[in-house]
Amino acid sequence: MQAVYFLGDREIEFREVADPEPGPGEVVLEIKASGMCGSDLKFYRTKGGPQAFGLGGDGNPVIAGHEPCGEVAALGEGVSAKRIKIGQRMMNHHYQGCGCCPHCRTGWGQMCDEGSVVFGVTGNGAHAQYMKVPVETLIDLPDGLSFKSGAAISCGTGTAFGALQRLELRGTDTLAVFGQGPVGLSATQLANAMGARVIALDVDPQRLGRATAFGADAVVDATSDGVVEQLMELTNGRGVECAMDCSSSAIARSQALKAAAKWGRVAFVGEGGEVTVDVSTDMLRKQLTVLGSWTFSRVGQADCARFCIERGVDVDALFTDEWSLSDAVEAYAKFDQQNTGKGVLVP
Repeated sequence: MQAVYFLGDREIEFREVADPEPGPGEVVLEIKASGMCGSDLKFYRTKGGPQAFGLGGDGNPVIAGHEPCGEVAALGEGVSAKRIKIGQRMMNHHYQGCGCCPHCRTGWGQMCDEGSVVFGVTGNGAHAQYMKVPVETLIDLPDGLSFKSGAAISCGTGTAFGALQRLELRGTDTLAVFGQGPVGLSATQLANAMGARVIALDVDPQRLGRATAFGADAVVDATSDGVVEQLMELTNGRGVECAMDCSSSAIARSQALKAAAKWGRVAFVGEGGEVTVDVSTDMLRKQLTVLGSWTFSRVGQADCARFCIERGVDVDALFTDEWSLSDAVEAYAKFDQQNTGKGVLVP
């Protein structure tokens, strides 16, 4: 089969590799959709790829792609044919832990005390026709959701849902979402379905336009003057009950803290970067809750899929670009500009 590898420095390599065969407790998925995630870009851009970050398993490049969705193609020894059937539609939780520690036992493989494999980063991922995964990382893809939707829920949309759950967002809340890339736009879409009032912020007019189409009640140009003041004006001077930063921008994170209302909740979701905080003014005097939210559990991924079905969330609308696997070079060159919606590779 043909597989895609990130070599870094914006270089992609195609390799012809053997189709995977499942070992004990493993399943092979035939990939029907492999999402392109913003976190892919740091490995795509940085010279050396995942290895530049001390990642990449045994030091050799791994197949890229950590938003897998497909059909079961083969079962390994010990996998129950009653529970897992050939042709069954599945998402994949893209982390594998030890399976025994308290975090793994509650579905948080990425928090494993022994360390975890991240498919597409430290273990072979989904930018290929087939992918071998442990059976315990599989999650049913409900009828009514496309493979593309399943791929989005397997990372970006699931990440937004997990952060909204951590924020304990209520329908009476106003939520400010900083950054309207795939994760931020998912947060806007999901929060709207939860009944909250959403204010979307971004530096790109096209993304702000998409946010409006996805249910944002108001938008703010993040390049304009007085962003915090605009948020205060939109909330009659109260501030927002909840804020989420999906941009990784130090400026946006600071604005999220300053725009939060008394007793507000703020989630940092975007990877990397830093922020300087006036602890007394920005946090203590407002009794602010500030949390970091990193992706989601296996249970959370299933909950997100069920929520999207029950609330009629059009996850497919996130995607602006669909590419064949052989077009991965062009696909990532366009995605690298970060002025489009979400992309997906279809082997």
